[in-house]
Amino acid sequence: MSILELFITAVALAMDAFAVAICKGLTVEKVKLRHAVITGVWFGGFQMLMPLLGYLCASMFSEYITSFDHWVAFFLLVAIGISMIAESFKKDEEKKETNPFSFMTMLIMAVATSVDALAVGITFAFLDVNIWVATALIDATTFILSAVGVKVGNVFGAGKKNIAEIAGGVLLILLGGKILLQELGVINF
Repeated sequence: MSILELFITAVALAMDAFAVAICKGLTVEKVKLRHAVITGVWFGGFQMLMPLLGYLCASMFSEYITSFDHWVAFFLLVAIGISMIAESFKKDEEKKETNPFSFMTMLIMAVATSVDALAVGITFAFLDVNIWVATALIDATTFILSAVGVKVGNVFGAGKKNIAEIAGGVLLILLGGKILLQELGVINF
């Protein structure tokens, strides 16, 4: 994968975290730098860790499925994309928390927003990807978008959450289609 494709993947993966960060921004009266940093560190860290774990696990058996690895990548990315889009249409039933930035709250949110990154990490094992560059880019992108999301949520409200989730899902579906079409020889870019 090229750096551009990795960046697009990073942005798509960060959309869940961005959407949740917007909600975090809604929960505080005045956003402070520490709110943005806490959110960025938690979400970025888990978005970096999960693809690495997926990659390491899948690397153990990738030699056995190289003949159909492009189909695995395609179906995983499309499934994740569809899931993200479907999530965007669900109603939020979030309750006001006493401390929306507590350890346990952030841990649960970070894991929940990075599960799709685990599946993408599995996909990376079947592609020509430098996992260290990929995870660093995913981490940095998610950190920045999450930190910005806290401020966006505080300033503009929850209206942008669904748009972010839909955009992330569409990007992952398009990337999955590109990988499949390239492997099948339909396109060559």
